[in-house]
Amino acid sequence: MNLNIETLNKLTEQHYKLLLEADPNEKLISKYLNRSFCFEATYNNELLGVLILLPTHPETLEVVNIAVISTQRNKGIGQQLLTFAVKYARNNNYKCLEIGTGTTSFGQLYLYQKCDFRVVGVDQNFFTIHYDKEITENGLVLRDMIRLRKVLK
Repeated sequence: MNLNIETLNKLTEQHYKLLLEADPNEKLISKYLNRSFCFEATYNNELLGVLILLPTHPETLEVVNIAVISTQRNKGIGQQLLTFAVKYARNNNYKCLEIGTGTTSFGQLYLYQKCDFRVVGVDQNFFTIHYDKEITENGLVLRDMIRLRKVLK
């Protein structure tokens, strides 16, 4: 499937619902959204995914939100969004791309490592500090965030 990925100029309720699937903290989303580069992935004018990129350091761009609608997961859309993020970062002179995910997010960890992101650290208790409600994923309580980085050449 060849996606159309373009700048997201107006956030709709559908976009926002998708963002919340990847990050259930509305306060955090509102904090990073206005400072980010936002993109949507469509196919035949149907929204399939969103990608939010945030400059965190002069030469670093972070994927702060990436989400694919549930009916279209495991079809390569997330990988296409990450490939787009890498290309966007390179074209805009960023030297590395970072991403964080939960220690219990096994599918996401697989995808990010498949796309050559490497683990660089762990933010202990990130989810217990920044989220009001306990998150359970894959039968485990989510506590820590794994930080991954891809150095761009």
